[in-house]
Amino acid sequence: MKLSKFLIVKIIFIFISSQLLFNVSKVKAAEEIKIVYGLFSRTIKVNSLKTFAEKGSSTKKLKRILKATRSPDNEIRSALNKDFEVPITIASKLVYSEIGNVFLTRLSSIIHPPNADDERTGMLALRASLIQGINLGNGKINMINFFEGYPTKTIILDVNALSKVMNKVESISELLDFFTNSPLEKIKTN
Repeated sequence: MKLSKFLIVKIIFIFISSQLLFNVSKVKAAEEIKIVYGLFSRTIKVNSLKTFAEKGSSTKKLKRILKATRSPDNEIRSALNKDFEVPITIASKLVYSEIGNVFLTRLSSIIHPPNADDERTGMLALRASLIQGINLGNGKINMINFFEGYPTKTIILDVNALSKVMNKVESISELLDFFTNSPLEKIKTN
């Protein structure tokens, strides 16, 4: 009888201590995107960007930032809402492949968590965001799902690094098409 009481108390103690030690709160989605341009920065709330993408309405702060892009609102909304259908198994193969690692490493110089000192941290955050974004989109991903799947509260978007990449590529749609179509065909056959 004493042994069973001792065993019950021990199990309860282990359960409670494991909850205290291993219960790490997780970030469900990025809350803000910090756009960094040299010494200047602006912050956009992901929720306001999502509202803009879905309904077309935006806050004053978001309107100012969007105006700086010199692109019509409908083009920006279209880019934010453009779905890419990618089965999660293929996406997983892609982001763990050699070409996926190269792509994520390069992209991590543009989009990364705050205080990321190395490319690896940014690459891991991007990988998690892509997989979680596809999961949230039920096999499809768009920019909003990508942001909602990002594993940190804040996302840093480095405009200087983005401009360097954009100078090498004619358009972002060509870049997206290349990385969503070409490698996927090779992975599907493997």
